[in-house]
Amino acid sequence: MIDQAILELDKALRTVFASAPTTRTRPGEQLPEADMTAEERHHAAALMRVNHVGEVCAQALYQGQALTSRDPATRQALEQAAWEETEHLNWTEKRIEELGGRKSLLNPLWYLGSLALGIAAGKCGDKWNLGFLAETERQVGAHLASHLQRLPDADTRSRAILEQMASDEAEHAESALKLGGAELPQPAKQAMKLSSKLMTTTAYYL
Repeated sequence: MIDQAILELDKALRTVFASAPTTRTRPGEQLPEADMTAEERHHAAALMRVNHVGEVCAQALYQGQALTSRDPATRQALEQAAWEETEHLNWTEKRIEELGGRKSLLNPLWYLGSLALGIAAGKCGDKWNLGFLAETERQVGAHLASHLQRLPDADTRSRAILEQMASDEAEHAESALKLGGAELPQPAKQAMKLSSKLMTTTAYYL
């Protein structure tokens, strides 16, 4: 148990404070940097900061859900999805740096809150655990689609990152449903949307 606790703490510290790894080439890396105004660069960096926070939260959710999952197959699926999405952390962080922005000052709080939520979801049972994962990925996909509309038209490098992220999220949602995820009740979906709105609005500035 001590070894497992150390491993889980290491995951948390790496997610919040260290640079994440990536095996794929960052989408849009080969594209030329856009000629944007200072205001457009600030806006694009803030949007990418929100997306980075979303990936920090996703890592914590996956970790919490995997910790409390009863089914080894479900646990493996959650851990695999978390590993694949570390690339999103890498891509958004690097893009924030290129745009002259910074990561959210509240990342430790976002992580802890999402970890608690993931643990709670896992305790509801694996079908609801997977259903929560699928709904999370659906809402993230909708959130990414809105950011693709809000990005400056010239910022093709950020656009390429968000398009690949959206594709990955859709695959994870589909996988969760195939593993037996249940459709969440409407009040649960609405509560998730409201908490997401609070996070995205705050992270845009902080």
